[in-house]
Amino acid sequence: MAEFRFRPRYKGIAFGSIGLGGAIAGVAALVGFATLPLATGVLGVALGAAYLASPTWKIAVTADDTGLTVASPRRTRFHLPWNEIVRVVASPTTHTCFVDGGTPEKSLLVPGDGAPAPYDIADRKALVAIILARVPADRIKTVSSLDAEDATAVIPTTSA
Repeated sequence: MAEFRFRPRYKGIAFGSIGLGGAIAGVAALVGFATLPLATGVLGVALGAAYLASPTWKIAVTADDTGLTVASPRRTRFHLPWNEIVRVVASPTTHTCFVDGGTPEKSLLVPGDGAPAPYDIADRKALVAIILARVPADRIKTVSSLDAEDATAVIPTTSA
């Protein structure tokens, strides 16, 4: 059994927001508690801290003999047995893959280099390798990247 935790992808932006917000709030306090800059600075600190403290970073993907499980400490979001995976679209060069569980609620994006996702997954290279080793080859489509034309044709998208 191997566990792969979700991690914040934009830590630098969050820390930058905290630092810049703290600086703005500090200057605003020094010049007489100017309301708008003080509120803006406090908001920057709060948003950066909220991102870093998000419960999302407690979610983990567990890969074992039975399949993939995505769970937080409080609840299991879904369990996807290996034989129920509809397909996998993978880019081994970027260590990215989309695991199609048949519905969006039972599907997983393992974001690699350049993938547009608000999260990262610890040791995604190993997770992608496990997925590719466990899923039958006839259910795997290998692409250069998930945003390539041949990948977007098989990855479902949601429209607003």
